[in-house]
Amino acid sequence: MLRAARKPRGSQVSETSGEPSPITARSGAGLKGRVRVPGDKSISHRALILGLLSIGETAIEGLLEGDDVLRTAEACRALGAAITREAPGRWRVRGAGVGGLTEPTAVLDFGNAGTGARLMMGVTGSHPIRATFDGDASLRKRPMRRILDPLVEMGAQVVEEAPGGRVPLTLLGPRETVPIRYETPAASAQIKSAVLLAGLNSPGRTTVVEREATRDHTERMLRHFGATVTVEPFGPHGRAISLDGQPELRGAPVVVPTDPSSAAFPLVAALITPGSEIVIEGVMMNPLRTGLLTTLMEMGAAIEPLNQRDEGGETVADLKVVAGPLKGVDVPAERAPAMIDEYPVLAVAASFAEGETRMRGLHELRVKESDRLAAVAAGLAAAGVRHRIEGDDLIVEGCAGKVPGGGTVATHLDHRIAMAFLVMGLATQEPMRIDDGRMIATSFPSFLGLMRGLGATILD
Repeated sequence: MLRAARKPRGSQVSETSGEPSPITARSGAGLKGRVRVPGDKSISHRALILGLLSIGETAIEGLLEGDDVLRTAEACRALGAAITREAPGRWRVRGAGVGGLTEPTAVLDFGNAGTGARLMMGVTGSHPIRATFDGDASLRKRPMRRILDPLVEMGAQVVEEAPGGRVPLTLLGPRETVPIRYETPAASAQIKSAVLLAGLNSPGRTTVVEREATRDHTERMLRHFGATVTVEPFGPHGRAISLDGQPELRGAPVVVPTDPSSAAFPLVAALITPGSEIVIEGVMMNPLRTGLLTTLMEMGAAIEPLNQRDEGGETVADLKVVAGPLKGVDVPAERAPAMIDEYPVLAVAASFAEGETRMRGLHELRVKESDRLAAVAAGLAAAGVRHRIEGDDLIVEGCAGKVPGGGTVATHLDHRIAMAFLVMGLATQEPMRIDDGRMIATSFPSFLGLMRGLGATILD
């Protein structure tokens, strides 16, 4: 019988086992103000994990204290790291080092954290320890086979698994991990990162080939902690990333920039709500994360980057956002890896545009926290927006600023679906309601307060 992990320390953990918590958003005055969204979730996960795999102390500033990241912190503790929270967003990790992990005595319960679970499978699957992974109802539906397949090539054993290669599952790592050259079957930073993290404990060079370049936070942070990583072009849009195994990583300071995926929600809200003008501070401008900004600017959005600077090894800028008309565009499939988490809120922006927006190559949306492609389509239908799905493409027929609204959206325990359709309700003719908002805390625990501070009318 699987044992439940302790709740992560340092913040409230969202609960999705009780009664649903519906939330309604309705139109009102324009949004005004200056805000800073929470730290980037991708970098927060990786800072904790690389702190675990390092010798010495890693000081982290700006850590996102959402449920997903706190689950990763608790897993790092279970694997041998000493972790303390000194103040909001300020954490210290004393690591166990590559090859020095402790076998966990309880199940690693990742809640809704798909990124944390998949990356940590790469970590534990390359060490001679047994670890059992589990999560909430949403995580139990998500496929893990594409993470497990390369780990098995590297010597890991899948001792137990739920049908379809899902959690709960148990991994047993090898005595010596085999370095491999692996071409990812999909454009996924999670697959790439899991293989590279597994390669840290192999006695040779591990190479991951991706045909479409995905977010490169893992490569950047591995170098920051002392690993040797090389990147070469592969084909027209891809890269081959190689890692020399068994380095001695050293603890290093990490400043977590704000999360562009979280910034997307107040940003789109300001674009579609008449009379809005806001500034979002310190948004990461990594070119592998700015696909949404590129697309919105093509749609005619009034977005002005200000005060561009470097924070923690990443370029950031303040974004001035002013409401205005948008036009439909064709979003190429090769842009998907740079904005994979932003398609739900892009679909909201497209609903208010004039003309048709086609978003191509969205197959990865089918294996996120929910089948996001289906969930977005259902949400658009609830708002009275004409749309269609053709293969892996989503086509939205814009309403030129006059979206009917008035429906209730099923979130399927997906935080981004929840936030996207609350944003929509701020500018629809009739209010929009989501069936459950509890899971918003997984990535953006301050979302409701931040939006209300800008003047949004959101009722729970």
